[in-house]
This record gives sequence, C-alpha cells and structure tokens, in this order.
Amino acid sequence: MLRLSKLAMVCWGTAAMLAFSGASFAGDAPVTANITNGKNIFQNGKPDGSVPACSSCHGEKAMGNDDMGTPRLANIGYVYVVKQLTNFAEDKRTPQGLGAVMNGFAKSLSEQDKRDISAYVNSLPRPNKSDLSDLAALKAGGQPVGEAYKGKILVRYGSKVSACQTCHGFDGRGADPVYPKIGQQKFVYLTNQLRNWRDGSRANDPLGQMRAIAKNLTDDDINNAATYLSQAEDSTPGDGMEIDNQMVMKNVKITK
Repeated sequence: MLRLSKLAMVCWGTAAMLAFSGASFAGDAPVTANITNGKNIFQNGKPDGSVPACSSCHGEKAMGNDDMGTPRLANIGYVYVVKQLTNFAEDKRTPQGLGAVMNGFAKSLSEQDKRDISAYVNSLPRPNKSDLSDLAALKAGGQPVGEAYKGKILVRYGSKVSACQTCHGFDGRGADPVYPKIGQQKFVYLTNQLRNWRDGSRANDPLGQMRAIAKNLTDDDINNAATYLSQAEDSTPGDGMEIDNQMVMKNVKITK
C-alpha cells in the first residue's frame, strides 16, 4: 500500500505540474514555446514596460545572484519554471524581500509568455564553475557557510529526513518534470527557501513535501546542504550519467 501511495503521489504531482505548464501528454498536440520571445523578455523586458528584463536580477546567463538572493533559472526544468511563474501570478507564492516584485511581474505575463521564458532559460548552455556561488567570498562577507561533507550526507543519504536526491535526483540534478534541479543552485537562494519552507512562509509545494522535510532541519543542516548542493557536479565518474531536464521539452514545439 505504501508503494502504491507514493506512486499515486508522484503521478498526481506530475499531472498537476504538466497542467501548469501546458505541456502535452503522449498523443496530444504539442504546445508551442517561442524561444525568441522568451529571450527578448528575459533580456529586455516587455515592450510596454510592465515587466523589466529578467536578466537584471537573474543574470545574463540566468544563473542567479547571491547578493540579491535570486535563483538560477537556467536548465532547472521547464515545467517547474512555468509553475512558479503561474503561482506568482495567482499569489500562491509570495516571496519576501526583493523577490516580492515577482507577483506583479508575473501578472503582466501571458500564459504564452510564461512558456516562452521557461523554454528560453531551459535552452541555455550548462554553466561553468565560475558561474556557481563563490562560497569563500560569501564567508568573507559574513555569510554563514556550512560544511560540504555534512551536506553531502544529507543530500545523498539523509539522516533525520529523507535524502534530497530521493526526489531531486543524484546530487540534486533534477527529476523532470516534477522536481527541479537544485544542484548548482545559488547558495543564498537555497538557504532562504529552506528556511521559508520551514517557517511556512512558502507553501506552494505539492502535497506539502518540502515543508515536511524542512521543519526537521536546523540552521546548520540548511547551511550544510546548501554548501554541498551549490557546488554539486551533475555526474561523477562512478555515476556516469547526466540529466538534461529536457524530457518535457520534447513535447513542446519550439518556434523562433
């Protein structure tokens, strides 16, 4: 019964997130995403001025910014990005701090705009090491940074909580379409979101999964997991497999 219950939960989550994105199931006509429009909005904003360039906060490569607390958007999963933009527009997710502007911006995006932007950021090349969080600089600036080896235990094996990779894939590389890539996500964003899940200020996780996990994490646990994940490789020699988080994109008709 437990195994069936877990399968049902995953199937429910998959269907819900595909519905958010407008992505089609096998046999359905594919939805369309215009990469050029997505790129234009990301780099220049909406022509009417209602939405500024996404790159002004998320960076030219969509790799996020630790100083601003903004997340990496590149290659983390098409469905996930569409879902977050939809949740912002519907006020189902209300970020704190600088992120509070996202609700207003998302309301000014059409459904097609959301798909176009999401397709564009998930078409970008893989990052270089120099694009990842600079933990030494963060520590020098007074930001508490964790211990990677302890974070690795949480990510791969868990302890008082399930291992992160149970849902998010090996070292957080993503499990398209339901679970986003959290490996190589920005350190500050990871710590902020885990604390938000823990205190309930973020509550748009399917079935409350992240809130249930985060409530059992200490500040040290959060810093350790984020330290490891922010630098995690997509694969290792022993693992030998790279996930591109493009499964859903195969059912999206890309136009330019």
